[in-house]
Amino acid sequence: MSFITDDFLLQNDTARTLYHEYAKNEPIFDYHCHLPPEDVAGNRRFANLFEIWLEGDHYKWRAMRANGVPEPLCTGDADPYEKFLAWCKTVPHTLRNPLYHWSHLELQRYFDIDLPINEDTAKEIWETGNETLKSDDLSAHGILKRFKVKVVGTTDDPTDSLENHQAIQSMDLDTKVIPTFRPDKGLQVDNPTAFNEWVGRLGEVAGIAIDSLSSFLDALKKRHDFFHEMGGRLTDHGLERCFYAETSEATVSNVFNNTRKGTAASKSEREQFGFFLMREVGRWNAEKAWAMQLHLGALRSNNTRMFNAVGPDTGFDSIGDTPQVETMGKFFDSLDQTNQLPKTVVYNLNWSDNYSVATMLGNFQDGVIPGKMQLGTGWWHLDQKEAMAAQMNALSNLGLFPRFVGMLTDSRSFLSYPRHEYFRRILCNLVGTDVENGELPKDMELVGGMVRNICYQNAVDYFGVEGL
Repeated sequence: MSFITDDFLLQNDTARTLYHEYAKNEPIFDYHCHLPPEDVAGNRRFANLFEIWLEGDHYKWRAMRANGVPEPLCTGDADPYEKFLAWCKTVPHTLRNPLYHWSHLELQRYFDIDLPINEDTAKEIWETGNETLKSDDLSAHGILKRFKVKVVGTTDDPTDSLENHQAIQSMDLDTKVIPTFRPDKGLQVDNPTAFNEWVGRLGEVAGIAIDSLSSFLDALKKRHDFFHEMGGRLTDHGLERCFYAETSEATVSNVFNNTRKGTAASKSEREQFGFFLMREVGRWNAEKAWAMQLHLGALRSNNTRMFNAVGPDTGFDSIGDTPQVETMGKFFDSLDQTNQLPKTVVYNLNWSDNYSVATMLGNFQDGVIPGKMQLGTGWWHLDQKEAMAAQMNALSNLGLFPRFVGMLTDSRSFLSYPRHEYFRRILCNLVGTDVENGELPKDMELVGGMVRNICYQNAVDYFGVEGL
């Protein structure tokens, strides 16, 4: 059947050479994902294809809803096979959606099943796949080994004990699993209930009685230090846009105290508090030579009825059109003025921001760290063929493409590693086409070396994870 041949997406001889000889066999540095550390610590075994393929996958849920599949078969408590069958019935309707490519890649690369996914093949795929899942190669550890994943950067709340990371570090794994510090819940001063619950957990895990802004920052900094001890080298921040507001510590302290007393911060107060806290974290990052990741531009939980029914992160988030670069530039400048701007990766969710973000990043390259300010790869709704090529074109035109740190999964699923293959094929076809058109030299040492570095080595050099 397969339309996914050895030369899938590779449209000329140079693209094929670049992929097969320079990209295909490179290890994976998955510096940002949402894999549950407990699944790695416990070497999770998956009981069936629903667990490994559909559990928690909001991309698939969105497609299923669009195909008229009722919610119990998406996020509800329906029978696992019935959910799987509903997905198989949906797949033929995903033609030209990246889910069609991803799903068939996953089926081939993990299960060696070369069948079209549809209602008629569902039973055979289910039975064959479930039998294959019994293999050690498809345990959590087996998957990481099979796909040559050298580093996994999970996404962790500062209040997490990191006990699973500690357990993982005691294991004989070829993969380094490092925590990523994501303090987004510490910005919720407009929601006193949620903020105060989180501050309570922060105080407990840090062993600090938090009764002021100063002790709050001390507790957060202590956790940042602990993440560093555990191998962490990145923070991550999911923001609608960067915060920036002229403010003082006294003003921010007042906002903190009022929120602790149950008074919600106003919009302007949240802006001041967010800027102050993000600047502090940026300074800590610079001090430790960490990288700061900014995921910008998502409009989350847009469907109130479904949010009330099934909660957040279930497929009701979209691309926003919030202006980005003015406050971003001011935020960067506030850190750069004291030479405390850390390495930074910006993932913009709105395609129209590619060029403006790329040019703003260029203002803060420091002449010391190669590729210090990174235009991150296509994210979320943009991690597909067309938008990944657009991101790479913007970076190429406005920055230094050979310094690009490449792809990540940004996924909760152990089945997502073929996304690196997908990216590498798109990368090789993009560069190979330029060579074939005479726009780049047919110097395979030069262009092949660039491709190889983008696939793996640039991330090794940039993020500074030890022991690789």
